[in-house]
Amino acid sequence: MGADRTRPTTRRESAAMPRNAVLALVACLLAVAAAVVSFVEGNWLGVVWVLLAAVTSNMAWYYIRRRRVDRAAAQG
Repeated sequence: MGADRTRPTTRRESAAMPRNAVLALVACLLAVAAAVVSFVEGNWLGVVWVLLAAVTSNMAWYYIRRRRVDRAAAQG
């Protein structure tokens, strides 16, 4: 069941960052921290964490950009 887009948004909702973007940013920060720890310990598994950080940062950018486009389209 999708989000109800017919209800009006309040000023607070339109100014807030999308929840998916926040979660993606948190995952990105955690992946970066895990990569740093892995590399400091000499473990090359940190490369996987760097790749995960790249994917999650792209996800965050996508959700932020999508919110901007949706808001611009709603305003006219």
